[in-house]
Amino acid sequence: MIRFYAPYIAETLTLPESDSAHCTRVLRLGVGDEIEVVDGRGMAYSCRIVAPHQRHTMVEILSQRREPKTWTPSITLAVAPTKSVDRMEWMVEKLTEMGVDRVVPLLCNHSERRELKEERLVKIAVSAMKQSLKALLPAIDPLTPFARYIQEEKAAQRFICYCDKTIERIHLATAYSSSLSDSTPSSVAIAIGPEGDFSPAEVEEALKAGWQPVSLGPSRLRTETAALMALAIIHTREALSS
Repeated sequence: MIRFYAPYIAETLTLPESDSAHCTRVLRLGVGDEIEVVDGRGMAYSCRIVAPHQRHTMVEILSQRREPKTWTPSITLAVAPTKSVDRMEWMVEKLTEMGVDRVVPLLCNHSERRELKEERLVKIAVSAMKQSLKALLPAIDPLTPFARYIQEEKAAQRFICYCDKTIERIHLATAYSSSLSDSTPSSVAIAIGPEGDFSPAEVEEALKAGWQPVSLGPSRLRTETAALMALAIIHTREALSS
């Protein structure tokens, strides 16, 4: 069954304009047709259309259920936007499909993209959430200066991926696995730099703030590839430990 997104469906019983148009004009659904609606906060609703409209389709809720996320810790990916906006949008789509709680676009010293349309990324995340049959919409932060984020992030485990081999690092899989020896951490944050990597000053600042430097292996990865690999490592190591 096709899913729709309405963050306040329980209060309004109404699909927002974009989903209403898709429901009535594209899918041509009408009175009595049943649909699924998610609120982006973990709730899914089985609904019946009572008043189709291309801008505000009204429904009745038949049942509701909580769809908990399939991973345990709260996962944040802090990533410097790529020079190509298409690659950034693709990355947000794939991170959402895989399962992430929060994406923080970072403004770094070597960033080649210093402007970002947050609303566009949210729309892409919504589409990916529905397509991957999730009920949790990741938070998409506005473009955030690296120095501010690195000090304000309070995740239980914080890792910064960096390419400088002069800094002693261990693989993210090993670093995260060691944190699982006692219990799964409540939250994990991973910082990924821009095409030109983090500057030495940024890395030094992160280390002083308690971030652990890690590697993703010997290959030189694109920013978006590194973010996806980091997320895959967290999900895989957690699955193996359960």
